[in-house]
Amino acid sequence: MPFFGDNPEDFVIQAIQRFVSDNPENGTSRLNGVPYFENPLVGIADASDPLFLTFKDIIGDFYLTPVEVLEKSFPEHKGLWEGASVISWILPIARPTRERNRRETRCSSDVWLLTKTYGEEFNIKLGEYLASLITEQGFCAVVPTLTPFFEIIQSEQHGFAANWSERHVAYAAGLGTFGLSGALITERGVAMRCGSLVTNLHLKPTPRLYSSAREYCLFSTRGTCGRCIERCPGGAISSEGHDKELCMIHCASAVQEIEGDSMGMPGCGLCQTAVPCEACIPKKG
Repeated sequence: MPFFGDNPEDFVIQAIQRFVSDNPENGTSRLNGVPYFENPLVGIADASDPLFLTFKDIIGDFYLTPVEVLEKSFPEHKGLWEGASVISWILPIARPTRERNRRETRCSSDVWLLTKTYGEEFNIKLGEYLASLITEQGFCAVVPTLTPFFEIIQSEQHGFAANWSERHVAYAAGLGTFGLSGALITERGVAMRCGSLVTNLHLKPTPRLYSSAREYCLFSTRGTCGRCIERCPGGAISSEGHDKELCMIHCASAVQEIEGDSMGMPGCGLCQTAVPCEACIPKKG
C-alpha cells in the first residue's frame, strides 16, 4: 500500500500545506520575514467531470481536458484513466503584502511584484514536489502548465487564452467562483496564486458548494459593489467584464514606474486588493 494509506486526500492536502508552511523559499528572505503565501486551500475534481468539456465551449476547442493532458503526457497508458483526479491549490497572498498594495493607485507595490515573480517560482516548485511525491508511489502525475504542450494563443473569442486555466480548474474543484474582473473569488479571496496537477491517483472530489460561475460576485448577483472597476487604473474592467488587452497594455506601461527589484515584470494587481473580495467571499447582506 502506498505511504498515503487509506486516506490519500488528507495526505495530499497535508503535503501541500507542509510545503507552504515549512519551506524557507516561501519568501522569508526577500520580504523581510514575511512569506509570499499563507496557508493554502486545496480542492479535488474528478478528471472525467463533464464540466471540463464545457470549458472547450467557453474558452475554445484548443482547451485541454484533464484526460487529454494525461493522454498527451503518458501516451503509453492511453485509455487507462478511469478514476483519475485533478488536484487544485490556492496560495493566498500574505496580509502585509496585500495591505501594501491597497495603498497603490497606479501600479503594484514592490512587494506585490516580488510575490508575483518569485512567488510564482515557489508555486512551480510546489507542483514539481507534489508530482514527484505521487510518482514515487507508482502513479502518473503531471503539472499541465509545465508540459511542452502548454501554450497561450490568440483566441478569436477571448483574446489571449491558454489551453489550461488554473482558475477554471479551481472552479471545477470547488474552490471558488469568478468575479467581474475575471479573478476567482475563494474562501481566502482573489488575492492569490493558484496551481494544479493531474494524476491517475483516485481521490474523492471536493463538493462544489455553488450553482453558478459568478455566485460569489456581488456585482454579478446583486448589481452592487463594482469596486474592482474603480480600482483598475487602466480602464480594463467595466460592467461588461475584463478586457485582457487593455489590462496588458496598462501592466506593460506601469512596470516602468515600479522601483526596486521588479525583475522587469509587468504588474498591477490593484483589482485584487482594497476590494470586498480581497481575502474572503464578500457578504451579500
